[in-house]
Amino acid sequence: MTKPLTIDSIEACVDHVLDTISGDVVLGIPLGVGKPNPLVNALYRRIKANPSRKLRIITALSLEKPVGHSDLEKNFLEPLVERVFEDYPDMDYVKDARSGKLPPNIEVREFFMKTGDYLGNGAAQISYISTNYTFVARDMGVQGINVLAQAVAAKEDAQGLRLSLSSNPDVSHEVIANMRATGLPLIAIGVINHKMPFMPNGAEVSPEFFDVVVTDPAATHAVFAPPNAKVSVADYAIGLHASSLVTDGGTLQIGIGSLGDAIAQALVVRDRHSAEYKRILESLCPNGLQGRELGRFDEGLYGCSEMFVNGFLKLIEAGIVRREVFGDAVLQQMLNDGRIQDATVTPATLRALLDGGRIRSPLDAEDLAFLQRFGILRPEVTLTGDVLELDGTRCSNKLRDEASFDCVSTRMLGPRLTGGIFMTGGFFLGPRDFYERLRTMPPQELDKIDMTRIDFINQLYGDDALKRAQRRKARFINTTMVVTLLGAAASDALESGQVVSGVGGQYNFVAMSHALPDARLLMMLRSTHDNKDGLKSSIVWNYGHVTIPRHLRDVVITEYGIAELRGLSDGEVVKRLIEIADSRFQGELVKQAKAHGKLDASYEVPECYRNNLPQALAAKLRPWMQAGLLPDFPFGTDLTDDEQHMVRAMKKMKHASNHPAEMLSMAIKSLWEGKEAPPAYLERLGLSEAGGFKEMLMRRLFAGNL
Repeated sequence: MTKPLTIDSIEACVDHVLDTISGDVVLGIPLGVGKPNPLVNALYRRIKANPSRKLRIITALSLEKPVGHSDLEKNFLEPLVERVFEDYPDMDYVKDARSGKLPPNIEVREFFMKTGDYLGNGAAQISYISTNYTFVARDMGVQGINVLAQAVAAKEDAQGLRLSLSSNPDVSHEVIANMRATGLPLIAIGVINHKMPFMPNGAEVSPEFFDVVVTDPAATHAVFAPPNAKVSVADYAIGLHASSLVTDGGTLQIGIGSLGDAIAQALVVRDRHSAEYKRILESLCPNGLQGRELGRFDEGLYGCSEMFVNGFLKLIEAGIVRREVFGDAVLQQMLNDGRIQDATVTPATLRALLDGGRIRSPLDAEDLAFLQRFGILRPEVTLTGDVLELDGTRCSNKLRDEASFDCVSTRMLGPRLTGGIFMTGGFFLGPRDFYERLRTMPPQELDKIDMTRIDFINQLYGDDALKRAQRRKARFINTTMVVTLLGAAASDALESGQVVSGVGGQYNFVAMSHALPDARLLMMLRSTHDNKDGLKSSIVWNYGHVTIPRHLRDVVITEYGIAELRGLSDGEVVKRLIEIADSRFQGELVKQAKAHGKLDASYEVPECYRNNLPQALAAKLRPWMQAGLLPDFPFGTDLTDDEQHMVRAMKKMKHASNHPAEMLSMAIKSLWEGKEAPPAYLERLGLSEAGGFKEMLMRRLFAGNL
């Protein structure tokens, strides 16, 4: 491989790109935190100032520091953003895209948007690329990519410079391999950010992986770190239901946000407080606990998820995500079926591999490499001719000979299987302490985490036998926005076609859940959603957009329970979904299903499901929240106690702003009571000097909602 060009200046790297590429620049950058923001900004500004050049950016999940939409929100956020996001540089193209000010010579095409941020944004909606995550590398090629730029972590040791793709080896390997195999021009640029955690295994690459390595200190900045979101009552109920379908010794996939945190905390409660966990579920399940998993995690779980999120890290620290998998299908299957009992290497381990045909007698160099790769034989063992040797001990390589087998077993076995992984991810995103933990984690623990290619994680094709062996008892837990009464799910866009986020890897995980014989798809959604149009049911008769078609329905979970849909008739699917819907909407759902011939005219919602209401749910979970088993922020928060107090009041005000009657009632009540907020709160929000009626009203509203 050719030694890369090392450039110590971001601007010089931009010069190199513009000098090398004579036509349009088509820039591919990773989703999330893998973007080299300073380089992207420098290139963007240069081309923005030169209308004769054109730039197309292909990416996803372009992150921006929180921006308030009102003076109140802006005043509140300013010190919080400064403290939490530190020197993270926003990307110029994000600012311009949000405000509709992208110049005509620059286009941004994303395949996954930050949820809800680009609704109504014409340019973003027109330029959105709808694709599965596993097709992104292919589709970057379709878009004509000629520059790939990525933020990388770096280490210097006796061997020289070492690089890690850190958060985002997800598509880079495939993009670079595809372009080089076809001979198409591509400048691959690694930009060192010393604050990126250095991840080993599949994320580590040699400097020669890139054509250019940028070492400018200006490229080092804080990693984007969204604070943990508060976990609501509904979130906890959904997470508790989902956690009761996770099988010990199995595989887990979850996502980011409060629902992911709710699942992780519920799994911790299940493992450490089993009696209380059972009592909580009994209160949530009117039809009993049959079919639920309630036991501790004696074997542990293997995490395999495109997103490696904070919840996974907390499950690793809790000792729940600890089931190691190994990169050999035969070895893994032997561990699964008990022919190899555990990771401790014994003569029985060697015997099982010999009898199972994974190694041969006499051993050859390939067999020795396999045995040493996984720690079955010590790394110092050598093979010369037909003799294995270690520290002066010589044994025949003919393992079918009992004397030779005993010699090897007595003198040359390693203590424990090596190379095991208990967390496989494609990219990560989390709060500040998440990154700090990765930066400081002992090497032997970090080695158990493998950040790797998305085509390995999100599908079974390629290494099919290995993936099937590793991903036993998989639970693919996904979030959706709307589920129809026939079981279809809309997760990425509204029925108008407006894109909310993107398909991402959801379809792939759904497909895997049906392809693996002992896997299940758990599709989660909050039973209602509330906006300026009022409270709506998230379970509907029909919807004008579908992400997952109804023939792939499996398990749907709301805060009110679990609907098992796999293999059931339409009529039974309709009944089960109505039973986990909010009771304020059940009557209308029943009416619509009957009108369309999918329910018997005599059907009535069973009595035990007619109290699916937020107040009833809150009453069930309140004791456990007060006891500390289900805290608002199970994994901590960057918000101070005062900030949490202020946020609660501001959320009430924001909710009321979408509902005129509620706002009027709130305003009258607040003015009548005449409460005052603490002076420090008022100063933070710019309300300490309320000069006019509007400022006085805001001051009273805020104080009244504290």
